[in-house]
Amino acid sequence: MKNALPPLGWLRTFEAAARHLSFTGAARDLNMTQSAVSQQIKSLEGYLGQPLFHRRPRALELTEAGITYLPVVREAFRTLLQGTRAVTGDQRNTVQVQSNITFAANWLAPRLPRFQTRHPDIRLTISTELWEPREMAEGASVEIRYSLRPADTVRTELLRTDHYYPVCAPGYQVTLGTLADQPLYDCSNLLSNWANWAEACGLHWPDPPITYSTTYLVSLSVAMAGGGLCLAHDTIARHLIEDGRLVAPFGHREAMPEAYYLLLSPQAEQTPGAVAFADWLRNEIIEDGATQT
Repeated sequence: MKNALPPLGWLRTFEAAARHLSFTGAARDLNMTQSAVSQQIKSLEGYLGQPLFHRRPRALELTEAGITYLPVVREAFRTLLQGTRAVTGDQRNTVQVQSNITFAANWLAPRLPRFQTRHPDIRLTISTELWEPREMAEGASVEIRYSLRPADTVRTELLRTDHYYPVCAPGYQVTLGTLADQPLYDCSNLLSNWANWAEACGLHWPDPPITYSTTYLVSLSVAMAGGGLCLAHDTIARHLIEDGRLVAPFGHREAMPEAYYLLLSPQAEQTPGAVAFADWLRNEIIEDGATQT
């Protein structure tokens, strides 16, 4: 049994590689070469005596040991970050917010001027991810997560449920009968998908080809450009419909299995700025929901 911790740099490299599931992505984040990242991971695996990644042809995959070790490493970095902030200065009015990129761009960003007007003394740092992290993002005080209900590793509360439906550019010619023949786009790895929507509509669905992306921003952009149809929900598409950039050509809207959740770190509950942002966010969600009814 080793009594010393592995070098901090190895752990930072492991966290970055696990976050991206890519040595190349980790190298870009850490300003290192891909070979240096690979060597540090090998060194850490040698130190631990077991592999942390399966090396697949096109991507990495965490081993069982990697899955177990990752939240431990992330929590350790989060504790170090909070401790450093406590030593270096008062961070009560600095709030790190984490969300997926589509929510940040389509829902949060247009409303931020109202928050800044109400709370000019609070400074936000907003970080976005294409994929939702398994654990709360390192250093984040507040996270808005779109997923099935997260594990209760931190304080979690339901923010919003929604309905999903197809959208396309105004004037795009499509009927339910021709839907399966159109270019279709979607965000990958969701239960709010084309097959489930079509089944709820009672459509015969011949498994048409669908183009997937890792973010709704891509599929929404294609639809706005007249390139086909994508699935969306009010939280991310409502203002695009109101502005006339998208239309919902069919009446059926299906309830989403996924929802939006608010996650607060233990430190956030004791931080005035984070509490103020979370309260503002809840009120915005309530007001936005009231205008939809």
